[in-house]
Amino acid sequence: MQNTPVESLVGEEYEVEVGPVAHGGHCIARTEAGRVLFVRHALPGERVLARVTEGEETSRFLRADAVEIITPSKDRIEAPCPFAGPGKCGGCDWQHAKPGAQRRLKGEVIAEQLKRLAGLTPEEAGWDGTVVPAEGDKLPAGEVPQWRTRVQYAVDEEGRAGLRKHRSHEVEVIDHCMIAAQGVSELGIEKRTWEGMASIEAIAATGSQDRQVILTPRPGARLPLVELDKPVSVLRVEEKDGGVHRVHGRPFVRERADDRTYRVGNGGFWQVHPKAAQTLVLAVMQGLLPRKGETALDLYCGVGLFAGALADRLGETGAVLGIESGKRAVEDARHNLADYPRVRIEQGKVESVLPRTGITDIDLIVLDPPRAGAGKQTVHHLSELGARRIAYVACDPAALARDLAYFREGGYRVRTLRAFDLFPMTHHVECVAILEPADKGR
Repeated sequence: MQNTPVESLVGEEYEVEVGPVAHGGHCIARTEAGRVLFVRHALPGERVLARVTEGEETSRFLRADAVEIITPSKDRIEAPCPFAGPGKCGGCDWQHAKPGAQRRLKGEVIAEQLKRLAGLTPEEAGWDGTVVPAEGDKLPAGEVPQWRTRVQYAVDEEGRAGLRKHRSHEVEVIDHCMIAAQGVSELGIEKRTWEGMASIEAIAATGSQDRQVILTPRPGARLPLVELDKPVSVLRVEEKDGGVHRVHGRPFVRERADDRTYRVGNGGFWQVHPKAAQTLVLAVMQGLLPRKGETALDLYCGVGLFAGALADRLGETGAVLGIESGKRAVEDARHNLADYPRVRIEQGKVESVLPRTGITDIDLIVLDPPRAGAGKQTVHHLSELGARRIAYVACDPAALARDLAYFREGGYRVRTLRAFDLFPMTHHVECVAILEPADKGR
């Protein structure tokens, strides 16, 4: 018996009223027949012509782009970037929205995720509903903050640098990225040809003049001679093991936050917005209010940003344990915090290492998990340690909301929640939730 082929709906067009914003940089709309569309390049309340980009007759929903704006929102502006729009670069989701509207949309997504996944209203989460711009980012409509200190360029078959199109491996060749930090733009990556390369990551440190490019060659390709417009270290991703190796210059960049310098090696994780690390450290410390002599955990600790801030405040009688899975990040964290004898960094996955430590009680916990969140098992373990306060740093509101529900099961409630717009023009948002035992009065 032959299966009947399912008809693709890609290219079909529907005139629709655009509904609320959804997590992921799009809005929800329905066709007259009731079919759900996830529409990019639209804003709530608009009437648009939506062209399907993904989906078929049997799909639960269709993805689409707004290719014609019939009735525009008052929050709509002309996208400042020439590479933003339907079928173009997938890096920015909200170039067509006023800056204040972008933050409102992000706030609506956070509120919806909290309600749907954690059963919390903003009031119950101790949140005023606002998403706060980073210092210096409150710009008029049409002006774009140059915030992205790390840019991952893709390279097409002809060696031209660009950025990926939305949900695609196809490269949108560009001559300039408007949200790239000045230190990245000054390298001139887009001006030259990169034959044999698959991708180039450009990094411009915030805490120093350090600049770095990390080249990923196509299989069998030789590394080009790198001559850029500014002095730069060069690293290479090896084809065999995927490891990052130094070609010339320093294998690390120096970043700065909370009056400390941090070494970040081999393209390791550091917050991308130049003000992000400082903003998040302050939010976490203001929420935890560390006391001299307390003990603390810094989970998914990276190169030791929060561990260093905690150690400073806990004093000589306090102690901090950091856990991080990345081998190079652990080396950097140990180097960065070598002057704190009561800070220990363990390598491995949090869910594996934490039970082995034998820790049964702790005063403070900071966790900054990857986008998927910490998960039920880890959250339940943390809930048993009796911390007086927990700071949860989240780059994904859905994962945050899921984990907050698990913390509630473990006897914790949200004391305060703050949201920061550390990824302008995109749908991403950073949150800091401070939790405390539910039986403690506000």
